[in-house]
Amino acid sequence: MKMNREFIAHIRKGNDGTFKIQRLEDHLLGTSELAESFAAQFNNSEWGGLLGLWHDLGKYSDEFQDYIKINSGFEKGERLGKTDHTSAAAILAKELYPIQYLPIAYCIAGHHAGLHNMLPDSGVSGNLSERLKKQEYLEKIRSRIPYDFLIKRNFNPPCGKKMHPDGISLWIRMLFSCLVDADFLDTERFMNPESFYLRSRYDAMSELKQQFDKHMDNMLSKSPHNHVNSIRKKILYESLESGNLEPGFFSMTVPTGGGKTLSSMAWALIHALRYNKSRIIYAIPYTSIIVQTAAIFRTIFGEHNVVEHHSNIDDRIESQERKLATENWDAPIILTTNVQLFESLYSNRTVDCRKLHNIINSVIILDEAQMLPPEFLKPIIGVLKGLVEDFGVSILFSTATQPAFTGRIGGKGQNAFPGFEKASVREIVSDPGSLVENLKRVKIEIPRDLNKVTEWQSIAEELMKYEQVLCIVNTRKQCRELYDLMPEDTIHLSRMMCSAHIMESIKLIRNKLSEGEPIRVISTQLIEAGVDIDFPVVCRAIAGLDSIVQSSGRCNREGKLNQINKLGLVKLFVPPGSTPVGLIRKGADTFKEMVITREEKSLFDPEAFIDYFRLFYSRVENFDKSDIKGLLLQDAVRMKFQFATAAREFRLIEEKNSKTILVGFKDGNELIELFRRKGPEPWLMRKLQRYAVDVNERDFNEIRDAGLIIELYGCWVQDYQKLYNQHSGLQLNDKWLEEINIV
Repeated sequence: MKMNREFIAHIRKGNDGTFKIQRLEDHLLGTSELAESFAAQFNNSEWGGLLGLWHDLGKYSDEFQDYIKINSGFEKGERLGKTDHTSAAAILAKELYPIQYLPIAYCIAGHHAGLHNMLPDSGVSGNLSERLKKQEYLEKIRSRIPYDFLIKRNFNPPCGKKMHPDGISLWIRMLFSCLVDADFLDTERFMNPESFYLRSRYDAMSELKQQFDKHMDNMLSKSPHNHVNSIRKKILYESLESGNLEPGFFSMTVPTGGGKTLSSMAWALIHALRYNKSRIIYAIPYTSIIVQTAAIFRTIFGEHNVVEHHSNIDDRIESQERKLATENWDAPIILTTNVQLFESLYSNRTVDCRKLHNIINSVIILDEAQMLPPEFLKPIIGVLKGLVEDFGVSILFSTATQPAFTGRIGGKGQNAFPGFEKASVREIVSDPGSLVENLKRVKIEIPRDLNKVTEWQSIAEELMKYEQVLCIVNTRKQCRELYDLMPEDTIHLSRMMCSAHIMESIKLIRNKLSEGEPIRVISTQLIEAGVDIDFPVVCRAIAGLDSIVQSSGRCNREGKLNQINKLGLVKLFVPPGSTPVGLIRKGADTFKEMVITREEKSLFDPEAFIDYFRLFYSRVENFDKSDIKGLLLQDAVRMKFQFATAAREFRLIEEKNSKTILVGFKDGNELIELFRRKGPEPWLMRKLQRYAVDVNERDFNEIRDAGLIIELYGCWVQDYQKLYNQHSGLQLNDKWLEEINIV
């Protein structure tokens, strides 16, 4: 069918003042081709093709054509408000495909605003049910739709097979991802061709493997011939052999300091090559670890092949290509956080979901797997099962303290749920128990009476006996109380410091340790997992077994003391005050119960971690505290999903009762001044993320009411110089009250 009128999708004004037009039909066909190729990864090319072909049918309306011409400056007139160009095709889907229409309707109706709820929710605007009633939007364009676009097509079932209802919501998000990424890319190809052609310039996985082998050969040739390094080599070689195992779930149980980072990457590269996987995604719990790991991988694979996606990204070292790759994760190696990975998998927003289809057929390494939050464990395990069973993903749980994710999780209570089948999670190193004995580098001193408190002054005096010592406590408040009793050259580490400050302090700690200089550090648990530091003595407040063992990984990490027939010393103590309620207390109580039945020497055994986590999980009241599974499974057969509500509720970091303050640590002062003058420009806001501190609502209100912060463009910014200390971070009431003489 030919139409005399030319309909427009996008208009671009060139530097010479002339306008270029992208025909609507060209945009629909271009998006369809891309979405079809993306959805082919899971045997649903015909779904992706239709979504791309129909997604902007609403732009055939007179209202949209007037809007695009006037607002682009192509025609003169008073600027117009946005028009609804997404409902028409959703309604058409219900008309032409009465059985299969809902996945199409969800994706097309939400390709700008995000996946909708099916039913109303008081906390969320809009829903798909309302959208599907707007019949008039379809009637406005019906006669203008090209005939070829309306030819009915046959659809494969989800992922080309009979899928369990539990997986349908993830399947729809994957279709949605195929559509929104295709739409973004085809639009970029027309509107910003320079950016479009910067994409996807990466080395092949086989080349990355060659670069890795070269790096490892060089590193191993220079490594000292000692006991620790011989064990690390054994772990590396076993990881390489295990890479050929059939795709699925894997575990890597290696003591701290056993070289998990490089060995897990070695396994992933072999596995990716053997089974033609598209990329390797390395997920880490803390941003304090990710910067260190990213530096290692960039050295090995080259800057352009490694993309970081987290809040600590420094734009000064980010190329345009790497910034583009954070949008859709098309690079071969992605480093991200658990928060970014899992919140994206449950998100409804286009900016988050765009990358999801590039997780398909990938290898995911979950580093420090024990850090996955118990209160969201049920939906996390659910989505991991879906990725492996339906989307060709292989997943490796890598940690020294392997959690009990197999069998029934949570005991016999109502909140218990099935984890992974035991046989489905395969260990990639042989005999993890013998590794514990072979890599023994520390002795743990446990107080005889685990109910007897040691006062802070006594703890400070104990720390002063050692020239190099790390003390890890459970809360920011404890960290500050102990730090205040220590000499001025002591280093403080807590989340009362911004990320830029934490990174600088960790670098200083490493330098002092390597030079053999005196160094004492008081830290919260942010340093206990994955940070490559090596103290001869570590003191640890009583906590869960996983935290205690991870803390011991910062002690005699390189086995240097073993060479003089000594072990590192890890001393546990019971701090003043009650243990914080919640998971920290449950962990501490579980450890105390375990100590009664186990001797110190067996606390590091893999079986001890299984026993610990089973006991710990039996104390957890709810593994899905926001009822995410209910929002996405309650009526899965009829596909009545509450996508927007589930996305709002799935937050691994609690935000409801916390507030963010931008602080003036070093470069942060200049950035805040730029923020005052320029406003919230995207590049500036990304930089400022590294200078943010989160505080609870009570402390925030006190700071705000004292006039120490001001609101700028919806953000709260430090407005009193002494509110942030360049050594210990944000000062709470007892400190700044003294400074400004508030009574």
